[in-house]
Amino acid sequence: MHVKKIKKAAKKTLLTVVALLFAISFLLPTILTLANSFMSEAEINTNYGVIFRQYQESSGWGEDRKTDYVAETVNLKLIPDMVVFSQYSTVLLKSPEYLLKFWNSVILVVPIVIFQILIALGAAYSFTRFRGRLREMIFFLYVALMLMPFQVTLVPNYLVADWLHILDTRWSILLPGFFTPFSVYLLTKFMRRIPNSLIEAAKLDGANEWQIFTKVCIPLCKGAIASVAILVFIDYWNMVEQPIIMLSDADKHPLSVFLSKINSGEVGLAFAVATIYMVPTILIFLYGEEYLVDGISYSGGVKG
Repeated sequence: MHVKKIKKAAKKTLLTVVALLFAISFLLPTILTLANSFMSEAEINTNYGVIFRQYQESSGWGEDRKTDYVAETVNLKLIPDMVVFSQYSTVLLKSPEYLLKFWNSVILVVPIVIFQILIALGAAYSFTRFRGRLREMIFFLYVALMLMPFQVTLVPNYLVADWLHILDTRWSILLPGFFTPFSVYLLTKFMRRIPNSLIEAAKLDGANEWQIFTKVCIPLCKGAIASVAILVFIDYWNMVEQPIIMLSDADKHPLSVFLSKINSGEVGLAFAVATIYMVPTILIFLYGEEYLVDGISYSGGVKG
C-alpha cells in the first residue's frame, strides 16, 4: 500500500510539473508583452534590437534572401531596469490614432456579437422545434459552411458586398459577421438537449411559441449564449484579413490590422498597444469564465 501511495504521489507531482510547464509556455508571451510595455525604448533596443535589425536586413526571396536566423543571444527580461510610462502616455494622450483604431475595433465587434447571437437564437430555435427534411438539409449546409476556412468565403463576400455597393463601409464586415453559421450550429446543438418534457409542460400551461422561446429555451441556454459571445468576440477582435480586403480606407481599420503596421522604430509603442489590446479579451474571459465552463460542460436541460 505504501508503495502504491508513493507511485500515486509521484505521478501526481509529475503531471503537476508538466501542466505548470505548459502554463508557463502559454503565459510567457503575454507576460513578456506586459513587462516590455513598461521598458524604455533604449532598454528594448538593447535587449531585442538585434532581432529587428536582422529583420530589416532580411529581404528578397530564394537565394537573394538573407537568413532570418539570429546568431546573437537575445536577452528576454521579465522585469524592466526602470519602469516608464512614456509608451502609454504616447498611446493614450499624444497619438489619438491608436485610440481611434481601438474604437474602430469596438464598433465592428460589439454589433457582430450582439446580432449574431440574436439571429442564431432564432435560427437555433427553428431548427430545434420544427424538424423536417428541408430544415435538416439547411442545417447540414450550415455545418458544411462552418467547416470551411473563412478565407474560402472572402471572395464571395467581396463580390456580394460589391454588388450591394457596401464595399469600403463597415457593413461589408458587419453583415457577414451577423450571419456566421458557427453560433447557429452551437446553439442548435445546445437547444436540442433541452428535455422535451419541459416544453410540453410549458405548452400545457398555455405558453405559445414565443413564450416557450423566451421563457424556457433562452434561460436554459444562458451558459451557451455566454460561451458563444466570448468565442465570437475573441474571433472577431483578432480579425485581420476581412478589414484589409473589405476596407480600403485605413482610417476604418481596427487595431488588429494597425498593430502589424507599427514599424521597428516604435517597438515600445507596439508592446503598449498590444497590452491595451489584450485587456478587453482578458477581462471578458475572466468575467465569463464560469459561464464558459458551464456552457461547455452542460449535458442536459438542467444542471446535474
